[in-house]
Amino acid sequence: MHLHIAIPAADISVQEILIARLEELGYDGFQQEGNHLDAYVQEEKFNAAELEELLSRWQLGYTRQGVPEKNWNEEWEKNFQPVIIGDFCAVRASFHAPVTNVAHELVITPKMSFGTGHHATTYMMIKAMQHLDLKGKSVLDFGTGTGVLAILAERLGAAEVLAIDYDPWSIDNARENITENHIQRVRVEQMDTIPDNPLFDIILANINKHVILKDLPRMKQQLKSGGVILLSGLLHEDYQDVENEALKNDLPISERLSEGSWICLKLVK
Repeated sequence: MHLHIAIPAADISVQEILIARLEELGYDGFQQEGNHLDAYVQEEKFNAAELEELLSRWQLGYTRQGVPEKNWNEEWEKNFQPVIIGDFCAVRASFHAPVTNVAHELVITPKMSFGTGHHATTYMMIKAMQHLDLKGKSVLDFGTGTGVLAILAERLGAAEVLAIDYDPWSIDNARENITENHIQRVRVEQMDTIPDNPLFDIILANINKHVILKDLPRMKQQLKSGGVILLSGLLHEDYQDVENEALKNDLPISERLSEGSWICLKLVK
């Protein structure tokens, strides 16, 4: 289903907040224009009452229409060039030319899963990982999407990486990208909760506020003493709630990155 949401003020921050909240409701494709947002959701996941409650915050309306089944995320991603983070890392799709002047080049072909570096949240996670010591470490990538962060973790020297996601599309896509990048130490598993074993040195979670707040106690439980959690998928307006939950779990926030309306947080046990 295709929803057309008019935003008269052409406010990009409103569009980004809407995208974050709609993702939590199961929407899986977006196209931003100057004065409107197109959003795509499967018919069975559409809930008019939830959508109208969300849009009422800005007194916005919408129109909807059915659309043929199509991979909207892939169509959206193809409009972008490779993402380059200084001389540290480049993320490109298989249909892009190689990028040679970076330390790490990752080939991530987008399908229905999230994470190629184009979105600010993934970009900030990659930027933050540049300053982590991953050599010989055990890593959990919670909500792996395309597998981009798990792949980078191995490239940065992680001894073992467990990449998990609840979505079968993401699992298949992550495995394809792991093969494409000749990765050997990443294990991909379909699951929606953090497993009881093993403990991890580093946990990467680029998800959303709802999941982060719910699972932060379990992240702490499965994190080794002195371990690090990187969180993103968060808006500036989410900061206070996340900080409160982090402090409740004795996980102080040591660093905060921002990009547009989005933030990335580093927590230390």
